[in-house]
Amino acid sequence: MSDPQLLPLPRILAVANQKGGVGKTTTAINLGTALAAVGEEVLVIDLDPQGNASTGLGIARRAQQRSSYHVLIGEAELAEVIVDSGIPRLHCAPSTMDLLGAELELADLERKTHRLADAIRRLAGQGRAGQRYSYILVDCPPSLNLLTINALAAADAILVPLQCEFFALEGLSQLLKTVERVRTTLNPRLSIQGVVLTMFDKRNSLSEQVAQDVRSVLGDKVYQTVIPRNVRVSEAPSYGKPVLLYDNSCVGAQAYIRLASEVIRRERDLRAA
Repeated sequence: MSDPQLLPLPRILAVANQKGGVGKTTTAINLGTALAAVGEEVLVIDLDPQGNASTGLGIARRAQQRSSYHVLIGEAELAEVIVDSGIPRLHCAPSTMDLLGAELELADLERKTHRLADAIRRLAGQGRAGQRYSYILVDCPPSLNLLTINALAAADAILVPLQCEFFALEGLSQLLKTVERVRTTLNPRLSIQGVVLTMFDKRNSLSEQVAQDVRSVLGDKVYQTVIPRNVRVSEAPSYGKPVLLYDNSCVGAQAYIRLASEVIRRERDLRAA
């Protein structure tokens, strides 16, 4: 039996898929909210230049705002850019448009693939006014660029949102190859926390077929929870709120609560192994 204390905290999960429009950011902010709702201390790091995780948590994008960009290039510590989301136990390191040029700047810096990992390690060492996060969720851009590589190099595991569509498995296979390369070259502890099926439409036979195909390939790596197509989930970001605050009784909000329970259960199983 492993000693639970030997597993490092916080647990760092990269929410990633190189394909856009799969519900990646929606998953990051709503899973983070659901984890916070059950008592976990959560930090969402927005590494996407679009900044949708930040605005989806109600954090306005302001000129001169320090962000995850400044952390990556060494102009700020992670503790200095973290802001309160207004949701108990949920904080965010926001994104700014500066991230668009970060890849070029990172190319000339030392440890260019481990800038985020180093920043998180320093944060964990500092505490942040005595606070210790139990989960850090990193919202990655929809591409396999140096920003995403930084997230994968820092992460304990990757959580993959996968849209129930025809080409889902093809895109997933490319991502899994990247994960294996990162594990081999940059981060040997990187694992797959799970794959969550998003935009599931039970009225559409294709959604069910994709779900069966993915489960046949990845087995129990696929969460039992599926995230349905739901108009309330789509509306929530325009109000700067996670769907759990916008309408916590809708089917989408309830699905994210179940997903958070699965994530926590998998982490507990890992600690008990």
